[in-house]
Amino acid sequence: MSESATSRGGPRVFPATQWTVVLTVGGTPSPESAAALERLCGWYWYPLYAFVRRSGYLPADAEDLTQEFFARLLEHNWIAHADRYKGRFRSFLLMAMKRFLAKEWDKAKTLKRGGQVRLVPLQLNTAETRYGRDPADTRTPEQVFEKQWALTLLEFVLNRLREDYEHDGKGEVFHTLEPCLVGSRESQPYAAVGAQLGISEGAARVAVCRLRERYRARLEEEVAQTVSSAAEVDEELRHLLRVLARR
Repeated sequence: MSESATSRGGPRVFPATQWTVVLTVGGTPSPESAAALERLCGWYWYPLYAFVRRSGYLPADAEDLTQEFFARLLEHNWIAHADRYKGRFRSFLLMAMKRFLAKEWDKAKTLKRGGQVRLVPLQLNTAETRYGRDPADTRTPEQVFEKQWALTLLEFVLNRLREDYEHDGKGEVFHTLEPCLVGSRESQPYAAVGAQLGISEGAARVAVCRLRERYRARLEEEVAQTVSSAAEVDEELRHLLRVLARR
């Protein structure tokens, strides 16, 4: 297990995560579980939209399906019936969407024709634009979902890290160092980075190292929000890397 999963004095107590908060509450919704669920749904609406589009649905139908899926997820508290010991939040959502597509689409179309559309605040106006930017390939709907889950997670982590630096009054430092998060360590122009920041090459190398450490810590923190135990964090990170490596 990575060092972040343990303290220097021994095993770290695994905190209550967004996923476990929602599951623990079960059939008794609370402000805490509602906030956790809203945050998680905010991560996953686009990967699910991409899954539906890749499954062969037209843009308008995919928007309706995604909207109705989340409306039912919240209204009927489907998550209360999930087994917290049987996987990750993304796996639960994907299976729930598959069942919804197989059994509920006709009912959803009937509700739409009857004017009983229930709106959940999703940014669906941007969905097709994002989907259109994705390169055409032969990936399955499940692989598209996994890829978009990984990219969405990395984007979220990067934004959180940017906010951290800006909060510390180091927004310009982050802007200068951000390109160093990608690429090999050997190819980083530390001297040029140092010149931009007015520091030595050695100090620039240290700053980049700290940025990568903070990025890794943020990534582990966010991954931990969607699994049920500390033991799953490293496994999920390895899976993330495999998904990103697929062509």
